[in-house]
Amino acid sequence: MVSGLPFALSVGMITFLLCVIWGGPFVEILRRLRIGKQIQVELSEEHQKKVGTPTMGGIMIVIPVVLIVFVLNIANVVQTGQGASTFLPLIVLLGFGFLGAIDDWEGVRRSRGPIGTGISPRAKFTGQLILSGFVAGTISLFEGGFSFANEVDLPLLPYTITVSPVLFIPMTMFIIIGTSNAVNLTDGLDGLAGIITASAFAAYGVIAYLQGQIFLVQLCFVLVGACFAFLWYNAHPAQLFMGDTGSLALGATLGTIAVMTGQWLLLPIIAIVPVAETVSVILQVASAKYSRKYLGEDRRLFRMAPLHLHFQKGGWSETQIVQRFWLVGMLSAMVGVALALI
Repeated sequence: MVSGLPFALSVGMITFLLCVIWGGPFVEILRRLRIGKQIQVELSEEHQKKVGTPTMGGIMIVIPVVLIVFVLNIANVVQTGQGASTFLPLIVLLGFGFLGAIDDWEGVRRSRGPIGTGISPRAKFTGQLILSGFVAGTISLFEGGFSFANEVDLPLLPYTITVSPVLFIPMTMFIIIGTSNAVNLTDGLDGLAGIITASAFAAYGVIAYLQGQIFLVQLCFVLVGACFAFLWYNAHPAQLFMGDTGSLALGATLGTIAVMTGQWLLLPIIAIVPVAETVSVILQVASAKYSRKYLGEDRRLFRMAPLHLHFQKGGWSETQIVQRFWLVGMLSAMVGVALALI
């Protein structure tokens, strides 16, 4: 088991190298196909300069991760039956990636209409419900194959609680959908979503290692390597955007892994930046509705939401926001791992 972590880290490095190599031709293909990002008109002039930057960059993450992890584990699954648990997060990665790709493609195709219009929110949410329901039901039905999935460890307390299927299934669906949309909201600045999710996957990779879930460790660090490779092209000024193809897929996969480790109570800490981005949007909408209804004027809690736009309106540069948010994300990931050790 000790040799498993060095192997997982090595595979993550190999994934990074392979993705960086094919990333350049991939970006050029997107440019030639004119699959460019459309920007909302209410965003700043700095954002408007990014119009036409290739999007759907999540493909650069999803496809290599699925192929590499599948090749790594198919022999183990056939010969020993071990490693099959990694296939479920891969299904999540593919499923949510496909849903996000449809949304991105519709946004590009409809660029003559409202800017950035993809599939309807209702259609997107329905797809998320179906996919997350399948995952939650599968984990609950085959709980023996997912060591810690139906359990939850209480931080700072030496107790583990087994969750009944009646609560487990809707709870898991909420975690997967919530994390998917939280990462989607975080994906607004060059490098932000990629570095935040990479830090979170690294944290859960360490947690999975402590639990002896070595195949899950491999998956986490392959995802870290792929995210780092994407950041090679997404660093400011970005040559490539993740799009919903990447953000929905990475968020849903992160939520799934959190459930499979039984450490999903630590997810709001490890993924504190996406959580803060989501809360800022909720508070912004609530404050606007309240002020219009009871004060007769439009007052909002933040200059703009999600949270990174609030700081950008306040004068922080894009690189300052990304670097400072990453520091917060990295430190919160370290705290999450520390709590898992207690």
